[in-house]
Parts: sequence; structure tokens; C-alpha cells
Amino acid sequence: MLETVETLMTNMVASLGDARSVELFKKVPKGKRLRAKLILKIAGASPEALKLAAIVELIHAASLLHDDVIDEANTRRGQLSINAEYGDKTAIMLGDILYSKGFSELTALPHEVAFSISNAVALLSVGELLDVELSASFNANLETYFDMIYKKTASLIEASAKSAALLAGKDSKIYALYGCNLGLAFQIIDDVLDITQSSETLGKPSLNDFKEGKTTLPYLYMYQSLNKSEQEQLLSLFQKTLDTEQTAWIKEKMHSTNAITKSIEYAKKLGFEALEAIAGEEDVGLSSIIKEMIERKF
Repeated sequence: MLETVETLMTNMVASLGDARSVELFKKVPKGKRLRAKLILKIAGASPEALKLAAIVELIHAASLLHDDVIDEANTRRGQLSINAEYGDKTAIMLGDILYSKGFSELTALPHEVAFSISNAVALLSVGELLDVELSASFNANLETYFDMIYKKTASLIEASAKSAALLAGKDSKIYALYGCNLGLAFQIIDDVLDITQSSETLGKPSLNDFKEGKTTLPYLYMYQSLNKSEQEQLLSLFQKTLDTEQTAWIKEKMHSTNAITKSIEYAKKLGFEALEAIAGEEDVGLSSIIKEMIERKF
């Protein structure tokens, strides 16, 4: 089914009649297609569900193209990012093409589905803006962090699950809750992996989030457990290129404060609550998505 989604995505871009757009799109590194998998598990492989999955993955790809420009990222999933290889202007315009094509294809789907996805994309953009603004200083506020990751990451996953349920005639509210919790947990695990995995595995420098000014959940938990002088030391390293000793200090404090463990446990709690929300529904493999997402190495 995912192969069909990939074909639909390419065909959607090709329908614009611009060979260069297709050529560039084929060079965008592919991810795990989490959103497509989620939609197809909930709604099955109907023509509408397959189309929705392709649209959502196009939109997600567009957001990542813009994200890489904002973050000045040279790699994406271990490959050269589009902005690194072809420049920021090309990456931005390709992102705009994918966004616009996704929205135009949405108009052929039921109104409630189209509204749910398009509204989530607006929230995603607000979340991106909030993420950029928060990078100006160390954010020690948990509520602000969760608001940002809900908008930037969870909102589109939530809308994907809700829209799939709408197409399948299922209870959209409980699937939206599942999707929201899945999205939050997904982002938390991403934040953990930035710290625990090697640069080779990540395809980018380890602890890169901190250098970019992203105060993620492990840093928040760690900061709350440090004494005043240690907090000041952590703040002095914010947005800096860390040497080996400084990196080792952060990782040791992550361990001694149990910040990584607490973050993973919170992600697991969200996953459990997601499964509780749909406990009365037919098991279509959504528990495996939660397990795969939380237990992934990368």
C-alpha cells in the first residue's frame, strides 16, 4: 500500500507538468511514512484513504524542506538536504509547490477531512514560528514546550488519524486523541535520540538541538534537577559548538538527573493513553505503531 502512496505522490507532482519539480521531488529523502501508515491502518486502502495518505505525506515533506532551510541543516536522514545541494531558494520553492499541490488535491476530499488537515497545517506553521522564537533564549517552561511540539508535530498526526476515521465512518474524536498522543510521544523520542545516538546514526551532529537553540524535554527535566551553579553552566553552553568535555558534561548530567529516562517514560505514558482511547475499537495494528515509534533506535 505504501508503494501506491509513493506513486500517487509522484503523480500529483507530475500532474503540474513541470519535469524539474518531479526531478527535485524524487531527491527528497524519504522517511518512515508514519502518517501514511496511520491513515491506511485506520481507514484501509480505499481510493480516498490512499489519496489522503499521499496528500499528507506531500505536506509533511514540504514542511521538512522549509524546516531544513530554517535550521540551516545540511543533511536529512543521512543524505544531503535539498537546500544544501541546490540552495535555500530551490528548497523553499519546492516546499511551496508540495504544499500548494497538497492543498489543491485536498479540495476533492470531504469538507470535514479537508478542513481538519488544512487547519493542522496552519497550526504546524504557527508551531514552526514558535520554535524559531523560542530559540532566542533557553526555555525553561514545560507548558510552552508542549504547546510548541503539539502545533509543530502532533497537530498533523492528530488530523491524519481524525481524517482517516472520518473516511472510515469511525469515531473521529477518539482517533484524534490517539493521533495527538502519538505525535507528542514521537517528538519526545526524537528529542531523546538527538542526545543518545551517535552523529553517524543521526546523520547530523549529536546534541545538535541544543546548538540550534532547541530546549527539548530532556534539557528541561535536566535543568529542573540541577543546582544553581550547574544551571548557570548549562545556560553558558546554550547555542554553542560544544567540545568533547562539554558534551561529556551534558551527557553525564542527563544520566545523573535521569532526564533521559523521565522523558522516555513520559513518551510511554502518552503512548499508553493513546491506546486507552481506542481500547474499544477493532485492533488494526495501531499498538504496533506506538511500539515501533517509542522503541526505535532511529
